Amino acid sequence: MSKFQIPAGIKNCCITLLLLPLAACAQHRTDISHTPTFKAMEEAKNNPAGSGTSDTATFAAGCFWCVETQFKQLEGVTKVVSGFTGGHVPNPSYEEVCTGTTGHAEACNIIYDPSKISYDELLAAFFVAHDPTQLNRQGNDVGTQYRSAIFYHNAEQKRLAEYYIKRLDEEKAYPSKIVTTVSPLTQFYRAEDYHQDYYSRNGNQPYCLFVIAPKLDKFKKVFKDKLKHQKTGG
Repeated sequence: MSKFQIPAGIKNCCITLLLLPLAACAQHRTDISHTPTFKAMEEAKNNPAGSGTSDTATFAAGCFWCVETQFKQLEGVTKVVSGFTGGHVPNPSYEEVCTGTTGHAEACNIIYDPSKISYDELLAAFFVAHDPTQLNRQGNDVGTQYRSAIFYHNAEQKRLAEYYIKRLDEEKAYPSKIVTTVSPLTQFYRAEDYHQDYYSRNGNQPYCLFVIAPKLDKFKKVFKDKLKHQKTGG
């Protein structure tokens, strides 16, 4: 099923206003931005040698419309691509993934400049962008396709992901244990064109107004000093 367990063929403009506030309220309210581990992630040094190059992080954190919108705000992130990964069905469609039978998660490839933003900082954004203690869901979006997962591209990304998850759990940064899985990226499948830049093109749709917008506001407050407009004036 798609967003709010609405059949995949029915788009978000058909979601009832009764369900929408519930979804917004269902997002986690834990503020980890004052924990030592979060500060360590956020203050990790960039790699000056990476100037002019790019790297990729792949995260699954619930609805990829939300994830894409949040990460696009960060200075150093050059592109975000919504797609599917972690499953067994090649070239899946959105409708197939929504059935929960493909094994794939909605995920985003986050292309970034390592001289401007570190993988550690991206992990900090990942843990703020969603509730990593919810198993196979985010708010009213329910199913394995909405699971919390980090798909690493190399051994260093794996090490950092596991290290920070362990530290956050030891600090009891969240009321419950983190359920985020850490596994190697295999094949990433780009989602259909209408999913790309979804929020910027559909900002007045109910899901955007009642779910994405509140999450984005919170995200911007936490990372107010790392947003693109802070440096570009745009």
